[in-house]
Amino acid sequence: MQTTEAAVSTAHGAAVVVDGGAASGHKLSVKQCRSGGQESQIGTVSQLLAGGIAGAVSKTCTAPLARLTILFQVQGMHSDAATLRKASLWHEGSRIVREEGFRAFWKGNLVTIAHRLPYSSISFYAFERYKNMLQLILGVENKSNLSADFCIRLIGGGLAGVTAASVTYPLDLVRTRLAAQRNAMYYRGIWHSLHTIRREEGALGLYKGLGITLLGVGPNLAISFSVYETARSYWHSHRPHDSTVLVSLTCGSISGIAASTVVFPFDLVRRRMQLEGAGGRARVYNTGIFGTLRHITKTEGLRGLYRGILPEYYKVVPSVGIVFMTYEKLKQLLSYIPES
Repeated sequence: MQTTEAAVSTAHGAAVVVDGGAASGHKLSVKQCRSGGQESQIGTVSQLLAGGIAGAVSKTCTAPLARLTILFQVQGMHSDAATLRKASLWHEGSRIVREEGFRAFWKGNLVTIAHRLPYSSISFYAFERYKNMLQLILGVENKSNLSADFCIRLIGGGLAGVTAASVTYPLDLVRTRLAAQRNAMYYRGIWHSLHTIRREEGALGLYKGLGITLLGVGPNLAISFSVYETARSYWHSHRPHDSTVLVSLTCGSISGIAASTVVFPFDLVRRRMQLEGAGGRARVYNTGIFGTLRHITKTEGLRGLYRGILPEYYKVVPSVGIVFMTYEKLKQLLSYIPES
């Protein structure tokens, strides 16, 4: 999920927030590259800048797959069974090009990019604050206890993800509504969308689906973190001399796929709840998160909870790879710039 754009990965003091996939987000723990035993150090502002730009580049490159995911996720809201059976990546991609033009693959991408920097900044800042607070509460010195430090990072990352997702959620909702539009353009950009939703649905309308978003943060983070660390440890124990880039890319992709598979139903429900009442349309789900899950399962079957998972899988590897490579390259460039 974008949530889950909620995975905050830390390694040797560096933090990168990667979202994207099911659960506002796949997570990649980015290790600082070592050269001759020395670590390239950059300041906090540079880390935020590098992480934000890396996320924006990754989102832009994988935007067509992201939009296809959203379109498939919300198809069941107002479509009959016959229409759903005809759905395919090729059919939907061809329709977009034919009816909306090639540029329509990037609908909603501007607000996605606008979301990245504040989300990354809040995640980074909140993670450091939560980590320090937990260390004080538990009386744990940094790196003095590996198991305690692991738990502190896991809990701190989850809390930071919840904080960042809550603060920046209206932008996530606007992104979904812009990307879900087909030919009729009810919402005409970020500010028009925010104003229209606030006027027609009230201030709380900007937070539709926040509950299911936060509900998915914990599982997404736990799965991403544990799968990544387990895969990386296993790889290093069997092939300790392999490239750090190869290990991080492969293990990050595996953790992203695992997290996406488990939390995708949460992401699908989130998207549909975000579109409740959009453009003056009638509400479809009126029974809360679990009632919505039951409704989808009853009307579309268990497969309905995974509608759109294929393009989500397709974007995991390029998303992780682009973020990792962009972040590392920017980090090298920014390491030469002194930070006051």
